[in-house]
Amino acid sequence: MSELFDEVDEDLRREQLRKIWERYSVLIVAAAVLIVAGVGGWRFYQYTEVKKAGESGTAFEAAVALSDQNKSAEAEAAFANVATDGTKGYRALARLRGAAEAAKRDPKAAVQLYDGIAADSTVDPSEQDIARIRAASLLLDTASYAELRQRLEPLTAAGRTFRHTARELLSLSAWRSNDAAAARQWLDMIGNDPESPAAVRSRAEALQALLPPAAKS
Repeated sequence: MSELFDEVDEDLRREQLRKIWERYSVLIVAAAVLIVAGVGGWRFYQYTEVKKAGESGTAFEAAVALSDQNKSAEAEAAFANVATDGTKGYRALARLRGAAEAAKRDPKAAVQLYDGIAADSTVDPSEQDIARIRAASLLLDTASYAELRQRLEPLTAAGRTFRHTARELLSLSAWRSNDAAAARQWLDMIGNDPESPAAVRSRAEALQALLPPAAKS
């Protein structure tokens, strides 16, 4: 008797499945096609991204090789191409390297390039800060202390990656502007930060020795 009931249940299940298939077969097939297409599309996207990244890496290394060979004009053009056509990870790096090449021929043009990177919200914050540091380094001998302070002071806060370099640049700028009090402010920040690199700390101590006695405490 139980076997008979099992057969009846099986027949009922088959009938229910047949009705479901007749009613929803088009939707089921469409859903399956979409799933397959979606997986295939994602795999293709991954493949093309890996391929683009490889091409960008090769182009970037070629530009670096030109720079190493002191072919600045060619290197600058090659970095510009990567900055335009490369993948996101390489675009910012190429812009930074391109600005460094430009600095060899025209520091003012390089500062503009660095400022463009620093102002671009699509660029990683750490790379923006690198651009600010490099622009300030190029301006150290010509810009006023007030201008450099405006550029660099936000970078000097505790926890900022490049705070040590920013503080050192500001101390040098203040010293060259004969602002001993401002120079001492930044030198003290270097000295009081236990994470200040030894080389930065050593240069800060040397500059501190050049301050007039009235600025010492």
